[in-house]
Amino acid sequence: MKWKLDDSRPIWPQLKEQLIIAIVAGEYKMGGAFPTVRELAESAGVNRNTMQRALSELEHDGFVITNRTVGRVVTTDEGLVAKMKESIAKQTIEKFIREMEAIGYSEDDVVKMIKKRGEEDK
Repeated sequence: MKWKLDDSRPIWPQLKEQLIIAIVAGEYKMGGAFPTVRELAESAGVNRNTMQRALSELEHDGFVITNRTVGRVVTTDEGLVAKMKESIAKQTIEKFIREMEAIGYSEDDVVKMIKKRGEEDK
């Protein structure tokens, strides 16, 4: 997993967000084993306590479940994952539209550009 962390805000929420995106994208399969705190912390280059905070929040939100015998596993709650996927998509679209409006495009212009691009790809 590629980590994109910046110093503009606390690290653990960034870790949580990126792990959720990985779950939603299927990088971590529903019902499958989830990496350990140590593995993830080393991968991200962060302190284990920081990663543990992110994982505790993921567990609190239902994206991972701790099982005493096998460690953490990814949720099997398809509704939760689908809801988060839609939420991420909406946030991404809103950010994109705001950025396009900032450079002078209307929402209608953006829609036309997207449709045109789709037709070009056919």
